[in-house]
Amino acid sequence: MKNYTKLISISVIILTAILLSGCAGDGEQDINQLTFGYQPSTHQIAYMTAAEKGWWEDNLEPHGIETINENEFPTGSPEMQAMLAGDIDVAYVGAAPFVSAVDKGLNAKIVAGVQIQGSSLVLRPEFAENYEEPQDLEGLKIATFPPGTIQDTILRNWLKDNGLDPDKDVDIVGMGPGDAISAISAERVDGVFLPHPAPAIIESENNGQSVVDSGEMWNNHACCVLVVSDELINNYPEVTREIVKTHVEATEYNKNHMDDAAQIYANYTGWDVSQVKKSLNEWDGQWIADPKTIVDPTVNYAQVQYELGYIDKDLKRSDMFNTSFYESINTS
Repeated sequence: MKNYTKLISISVIILTAILLSGCAGDGEQDINQLTFGYQPSTHQIAYMTAAEKGWWEDNLEPHGIETINENEFPTGSPEMQAMLAGDIDVAYVGAAPFVSAVDKGLNAKIVAGVQIQGSSLVLRPEFAENYEEPQDLEGLKIATFPPGTIQDTILRNWLKDNGLDPDKDVDIVGMGPGDAISAISAERVDGVFLPHPAPAIIESENNGQSVVDSGEMWNNHACCVLVVSDELINNYPEVTREIVKTHVEATEYNKNHMDDAAQIYANYTGWDVSQVKKSLNEWDGQWIADPKTIVDPTVNYAQVQYELGYIDKDLKRSDMFNTSFYESINTS
């Protein structure tokens, strides 16, 4: 009987040790790879810089990460669908498609800012020369990213603010950046509202002219954000912290080395570096990392999407943000 009791006690101790070893924060050796999602926009050069310089691998290896995988997406909607399916762990993505995904049940949080503003409305030359106010867009066909994206949300909200019905007065068609550039070049659309570098590329090819920057439509609006799954946040906080720290490092590097950032982007995408530099010199965007900068605009996006009928839930800050990792880096 004594031996039986002793055996039970030992079993309880072993079981307890196993359970404790899997608790949040103690299981980092159990994860050895991460998958990042991103889009081919100058808004998200921070991801590309950290990738090209090997910072993701170097900085995350001490935390047990042996492999970094990456998936490129044309816009934020399919990227968030992939995250909902569990195919990516970390996303560089627009705030608006993230809001839509949270409404659909995505368990993830914004842990850092990436960029604000940085998109432009470009019209074909014959329309651009006569453009004076938003009402001049009535009856035109404008290509932008699909419903639920940053560009779609901003464009529709701006049209409404200026007395236009985005469903009746303007023909808005959803496209990825490559298709939209081809469409305006082939005169299949009258204009596009796209993130950079697309506007600069269209202008350099004499297929259009920028008439309104997104900052004029919605001043200091949030655009791209860094999103991490709740699984990483809750179970691997040191990995998450290193992701944020590396993002901050890449953001600061790009801000201080604009020409190198342009070359990295050109290497990644195949765009001519002179066009990339033109874009970065002309856009109204700004690379950022502090998530507090974009809390209010993102909450506003959620409200606008709720009013547009894109989402069913009235989302709050706590549903979308975890700023603790950025704060820990800047107070350590």
